[in-house]
Amino acid sequence: MTMRAILVSGFVLALTGCMNVVDAPQVPRAVPAVTQSMPEEMASLDPSDSILFWSDERRSSAFRDMEGLFPGLEVAPAPIPTELSKSNPLDSATAAEARQFIAETSAAGLMVLKDGEIVFEEYGLGFQPDERWTSFSVAKSFTSTLLGAAIQDGDIEGLDTLVTDVIPALAGTAYEGVTVGQIATMTSGVAWNEDYTDPDSDVAKMLAVTPVEGESQAVTYARTLQREAPAGEKWVYKTLETNLLGLIVEEATGQSLAAYAAEKIVAPAGFEGSLFWMQDLTGGNIGGCCLSLRLSDYARFGQFVLEGGDGVVPQGWFDEAGAPVVGFGPQAPGFGYGYQWWAFPEGNYGAQGIFGQAITIVPSQNIVVAVVSNWPTATSSENRAKFRELVRRISSATD
Repeated sequence: MTMRAILVSGFVLALTGCMNVVDAPQVPRAVPAVTQSMPEEMASLDPSDSILFWSDERRSSAFRDMEGLFPGLEVAPAPIPTELSKSNPLDSATAAEARQFIAETSAAGLMVLKDGEIVFEEYGLGFQPDERWTSFSVAKSFTSTLLGAAIQDGDIEGLDTLVTDVIPALAGTAYEGVTVGQIATMTSGVAWNEDYTDPDSDVAKMLAVTPVEGESQAVTYARTLQREAPAGEKWVYKTLETNLLGLIVEEATGQSLAAYAAEKIVAPAGFEGSLFWMQDLTGGNIGGCCLSLRLSDYARFGQFVLEGGDGVVPQGWFDEAGAPVVGFGPQAPGFGYGYQWWAFPEGNYGAQGIFGQAITIVPSQNIVVAVVSNWPTATSSENRAKFRELVRRISSATD
């Protein structure tokens, strides 16, 4: 059963005694409107008062109202939303495990799609189906998808394109000689500190760097970094690199990430609600973080990816993007990192964000599992393991 509601295109010319099928250009989808959103009073970007260090109560409020705290771009819902009908629910034992997971991990919502239909949907923390929740690094996989779209459209030649060919301002920095593909896999060899508990870490400071007129904050911060390994030889998780990837897409397409997503993700995936994508102090969408959606639209995005991207990206893009391009070795067999997607054993892959956001795709079972949360800490290997086990149990129960 197909997930997407699409505009019907093509014309059939039928004549008595003779039928000719005429291929006509596909009718373009209507693109949702994009508008500027500004908070009445912007939250602080000082590293010491970063959202990384807020109280549980303050985070819970912020995660569902990022537009009330930070500037960003709003994308209207898809003109033709994809219907998510409800199908055979999870068996009672598996559903009970899902509810226990929600309670134990401070999840605000969990949705499971099987064959494009909802088999489980429940909410916590007072979160409602028509509200939005922030994504954190789940946004990275959206940015990766837009990279694929830009390659498909011919705006970026390919993954071997040099970063400096698209962003000349990075010439002479640690990113000299680095390719778009190395940025996408985070193997640039540039040194970086992604410690979410340290106010002096790069990830805590990058959005607070003083803006330079006419230059993206991502470029300004990149100028401060040093190389620690040859490009392509060392994997280090770096949110700045997804911010740079987003800038690459914006420069190549001449559109903001939000506007490009309106055309390449929101419309074809059929989002029912609106999308908010946070901007930095220089007005660019933050490629590595902070778009907000309904839980059902995170699931719709996962289904869109599972089904191959509806011609938006090159054929087979997600098979490669979700594969372990970078393997994590004998200590974590089957795990790795692709093009801004985490690779898991048995061909599964997913998007992950701090404080418990995730979309996991199980191609072999035609399953998508989306969760939004407010963990008490930014990272938790225990909670991630619980989520992987829940996905395994769901896959087994729906086999």
